[in-house]
Amino acid sequence: MVSVKDDLFEAINADWLEKTEIPSDRPRIAAFDELVIHNEKTLMADFATVTTFDDPVMAEFGKFYKKAGDFIERFEFGVAPVKPELEKVENLRDFADFESKLADFIFNSQAVLPFSLSVDTDMKDAVHYALIFSGAKLILPDTTFYADEHPRKADLLAIYKKNTTEILERFGYTNDFSTTTADNAIKFDAILAQYVNTSEEWAKYADLYNPVAIADFIAASQTVNFNKLITDLLGKLPEKVVVYEKRFYANFDKIVNHENFDLIKSWLLVNVARGATSYLSDEMRILGGEFSRAISGTAAARSQEKHAFDLATGQFSQAVGLYYGHKYFGEAAKADVKHMTSQMIKVYQERLDSNTWLSRATIDKAIKKLDTMTVFIGFPDKLPELYKSFVVGNASIYEDVVRFSRARTKRHYAKFAEPVDKTEWHMPAHMVNAYFSPDSNTIVFPAAILQKPFYSATEQTPSQNYGGIGAVIAHEISHAFDNNGALFDEFGNMNNWWTDEDFKAFEEKQALMIAEFDGLEVAGGKVNGKLVVSENIADAGGLTAAMTAALREPTADLTEFFTQWGTIWRMKASQDYQQMLLSADVHAPGKLRANVHPTNLDEFFETFEIKKGDGMWRDEDKRVKIW
Repeated sequence: MVSVKDDLFEAINADWLEKTEIPSDRPRIAAFDELVIHNEKTLMADFATVTTFDDPVMAEFGKFYKKAGDFIERFEFGVAPVKPELEKVENLRDFADFESKLADFIFNSQAVLPFSLSVDTDMKDAVHYALIFSGAKLILPDTTFYADEHPRKADLLAIYKKNTTEILERFGYTNDFSTTTADNAIKFDAILAQYVNTSEEWAKYADLYNPVAIADFIAASQTVNFNKLITDLLGKLPEKVVVYEKRFYANFDKIVNHENFDLIKSWLLVNVARGATSYLSDEMRILGGEFSRAISGTAAARSQEKHAFDLATGQFSQAVGLYYGHKYFGEAAKADVKHMTSQMIKVYQERLDSNTWLSRATIDKAIKKLDTMTVFIGFPDKLPELYKSFVVGNASIYEDVVRFSRARTKRHYAKFAEPVDKTEWHMPAHMVNAYFSPDSNTIVFPAAILQKPFYSATEQTPSQNYGGIGAVIAHEISHAFDNNGALFDEFGNMNNWWTDEDFKAFEEKQALMIAEFDGLEVAGGKVNGKLVVSENIADAGGLTAAMTAALREPTADLTEFFTQWGTIWRMKASQDYQQMLLSADVHAPGKLRANVHPTNLDEFFETFEIKKGDGMWRDEDKRVKIW
């Protein structure tokens, strides 16, 4: 039997690890996933018995959910609903024709372009939106998969080609055309892969901010008339475009040009066809998910019932979230979590106040940032107006999705002319997650995560709750002071509020956190310390603050606290999925989150009487302490 002294994760999760099986329709099972499955069952049971909804948006959701589960009707429609979307691509004569129709493709097509112009909060002016330029998504999960020595590259691309060819043939294309089109899509993807950001580059999101004056942006490309395209999208030209992917921007004309037109056309056609499969017959939706299951190591497709639930809740996510929040989230839980959050912020303020490695000027500004932090718990006050435009028709479910997509796109670009709504939630209340938003200095805790093993007012002690949801709450607070969040001020603007000396000291501490994780081996490979540093800073700060708050409770018990911390990170996953996460996920593997961070706290060693020579021991001079 494994001892906590040697492996906290294995010791406290031993029974769970032995008995728990990964569901066939998932690549992993974890504490988070167990809650997702529980909430899924709860809502599916609700929606199976509710015949009418009082809320008009939920009434449309009910219609859509019913259509999503009618596989006889979906079979009878066949692939005909997708033909108009495919024909938009098929009818492109040449690159000039394609270039002239870019805005129409964005507003009125299901085709995904090989670059993106999107609207998002301006990092340096957080009350206004900016126009963002970025590249395209790749076939494989991450740029590292494109290295010739990657063990899965050849196999995955072969699966993709075979799967794409079969999908295209189901749409009525010949085998020769389907094979050539799949080959062309893969060739164009290989071009894209040379220039898009790596996962490590995406993880340092403050570095993504590269504003380019509009005149310079327009002049940089000879292949696309960005003056016309941007004006068509926004109704006017902005002062600047913020470039998120510098290599892609610098090489844009090498990627999107008339020489590559045949490849681009094939790539567009493949994306339309593959994207449509989820809304067609059962055979098509299972075929369409084959490649993603191969990437993640998922054994089986979702059942028809779960698939219908996924589709419907995906389209009406915020509406379903409000339904869930109103029905299942109580005021007592909200008050309790508010209390824990205020305690954690207080702890942070005190720890900052007594900080020994920062100057007083930086400490005061950090405390000011905490004082102005906004906390949202449970569910939002209102539903975005967009959902009122989601009206289900009498034709196929695919045609409904096309209309919803057009409404979303129109709304997306219309936002540019408006001030940023900092009360808008970026997660539905039934999602098991939480987040910190640096551009609004806001932390959000959806109702769904406020359950066991993260939180229970009746079945868990205060120490257990602090080791669960308390650490999650403090983790999100810590994101305000991780390597990314620390670059934003109390108003959500990217603005250096540090002294040069203090920031240098912070960078030295970041380097220690990177080194602590870099190269650690788990199933699937080794950890990239730079990729996971922001989440590790948040984990470490969160665990420290939650422990400090837990110790103030009359019934404080650090054995319970650390045991709960280890419990919430329990996870089993397929080898393929773990390998993918190591390449692309900014979070460290669950076992390392459970095991490494406690070893930076002196109290952990005291609680379990861990000595030098024990597996969990870390020398005092190697314990990383930031917040």
